[in-house]
Amino acid sequence: MTVHGKMEIDFEIKAPADKFHDVFSCRPHHIPNISADKIQGVEMHDGDWGKAGSIISWNYTHDGEAKVAKELIEAIDDEKNLTTFRVLEGDLMKLYKNFVFSVQATSKEGGGSIVHLTIEYEKLSEEVTEPYSMLQFGVHLSKDIDLHLMEQAQA
Repeated sequence: MTVHGKMEIDFEIKAPADKFHDVFSCRPHHIPNISADKIQGVEMHDGDWGKAGSIISWNYTHDGEAKVAKELIEAIDDEKNLTTFRVLEGDLMKLYKNFVFSVQATSKEGGGSIVHLTIEYEKLSEEVTEPYSMLQFGVHLSKDIDLHLMEQAQA
């Protein structure tokens, strides 16, 4: 009878860790231009881009449906290339009491990076499924960002 959970995944990208981290930490409002099929808009509600404590909202498409999430940028650690988002309002809160998404990039010897995605959550009830599809969404979004950064580097 677990309502609390944590999911993690690691995968490789070609982009440098700091460049990848910069997109999530300082420039999430650019993501709709990078991955328009997944993210349609990112708006600032309170605070400043690149600052922990800021509140942003995401308009996104997940499982073929338009959705929204209002999130607190809970932490930005530039040394560890880590950004943590806590969902405050939106579609995910219909299923989860708490939902925290972290993305970290670590430089890989010889170039490229390892991305570590973490989702920590508390379901509203046992009937709610684990957020596997949200973890995959994060992987696919990260791959889109990687492709964009690599295309920029070649331009």
